Amino acid sequence: MATEEHGPTTLKEMQVDEVPRLQPPKPNWYERYVQPCVAELLGSALFIFIGCASVIENVEGTGRLQPALAHGLALGLSIAVLGNISGGHFNPAVSLGAWLVGALHITMLLPYWVSQLCGGVIGAALAKAATAGERYANASGGAVGSIAADGQVPAALAGEIVMTAFLVLAVCMGALNEKTRTPLAPFCIGFTVTADILAGGAVSGACMNPARAFGPALVANYWDYHWVYWVGPVIGGLVVGALVRLLLGDRKTRLLLL
Repeated sequence: MATEEHGPTTLKEMQVDEVPRLQPPKPNWYERYVQPCVAELLGSALFIFIGCASVIENVEGTGRLQPALAHGLALGLSIAVLGNISGGHFNPAVSLGAWLVGALHITMLLPYWVSQLCGGVIGAALAKAATAGERYANASGGAVGSIAADGQVPAALAGEIVMTAFLVLAVCMGALNEKTRTPLAPFCIGFTVTADILAGGAVSGACMNPARAFGPALVANYWDYHWVYWVGPVIGGLVVGALVRLLLGDRKTRLLLL
């Protein structure tokens, strides 16, 4: 009856059924380990070059608007074009948060950090080569330098923690968490940086990124209160990692399945 209703199975159909389904090729060692680090180095260099140049060449009267837009747009575009290769972190604090939520393997954490810091140095060096010497000196090479006295340190440290937490939260929930991820994540992350600089630029400089702090500091030899821009972002990344793992993440990420 089956043969009468559907007709006999032809030789061509049998051959089609026997053809194995082609599986997508697995990434090789270069695509798994080297290419992401190259993308992190390149993206960090471009982002930090634009950021430093926007500070050095900041037009009078624009205040924090020019650096805020330059940093935010450069980061969003860098993530959009390189994010599918490395995740588009370009920030050691973001890589720390990504590792804590399970989106980055522990073996890649240190290579990412090294790539980002090296990219920061390259970007700062390019900014020095491309800008006027007098303006470069007046802006300390684009290094973060909003803290002028010891009394400002507590507020600046708190500001870096909160602003970095906002940034890492945008990355974890907008790009990594399956339940909340969005195709607009690159630009949401860039807008977060813009908002942080507009709101907290006068408080701490709104660095939120040890690579952004380290590159210009090394090239310009400007180390005043440099530790704040490591401790604050690291704490911010740790806080968000804990929040996502314990409370905000989806079932694949959350440790407490309430």
